[in-house]
Amino acid sequence: MTQTTSYQSFPNSLKRDLLAGKKLIGCWSSLSNAITTEVLGVAGFDWILLDGEHSPNDMATYIPQLMALKDSRSAPVVRPTSNNSVELKRLLDAGFYNFLIPFVESAEEAASAVSATRYPPQGIRGVSVSQRSNRYGTVPDYLKSINDHICVMVQIESRAGIAAAREIAAIDGVDSLFVGPSDLAAALGHLGNAGHPEVQAAIAAIFADSKAHGKPVGILAPVEADARRYMEMGATFVGVGSDLGVFRAATQALRDKYLA
Repeated sequence: MTQTTSYQSFPNSLKRDLLAGKKLIGCWSSLSNAITTEVLGVAGFDWILLDGEHSPNDMATYIPQLMALKDSRSAPVVRPTSNNSVELKRLLDAGFYNFLIPFVESAEEAASAVSATRYPPQGIRGVSVSQRSNRYGTVPDYLKSINDHICVMVQIESRAGIAAAREIAAIDGVDSLFVGPSDLAAALGHLGNAGHPEVQAAIAAIFADSKAHGKPVGILAPVEADARRYMEMGATFVGVGSDLGVFRAATQALRDKYLA
């Protein structure tokens, strides 16, 4: 296994590579544990998403996991519980630079997410002069520079989101659209069947709307055939699995070897 240069939070090299259209392969982290997240970092993924929407993560678990990834080439990404400016402020101060905002359904909601991650006059982020993100006040010119290094990706996973995807992609500060296939399938009446032709057509339309504004697209695709198909369709920011899924499958496979 070969390791490459670590992703840096400041300046944000993940954002640079995302906007450059590089293929970035990542993994979901849902176990809310610093040790398992550290193991994911050792594997060398481009990014690790620490999930707050569908896992028990909170501020007490996020910070140890950020510490666990400090020596890794894997850039931390966080998915908050919702598009909430107070929560985003706390995550920014904790040291996150890369955000995946769930369930964005309009250009206004996308603009709100961007605003919450920027200091005035570009946004409404509250100011703390000493916090983990600026190394407790020791990063020179942090307040002047940080706005340019925040990466905001927004998740499209509803009928309204599909309809507004092109307008969402046009928002300055939205760096990428990201498709949530499972929720999208449910919203379209195909719960548990993201492979349905209607769902696949919606995914292709979101990809096209994002690329129409020069924005990269991402997706979660834990099945290899799906991941490779989406990459052929133009996805460059691709989650190919989760710590929970890998752990569950591997432990079951180990047990099954010894079934009578």
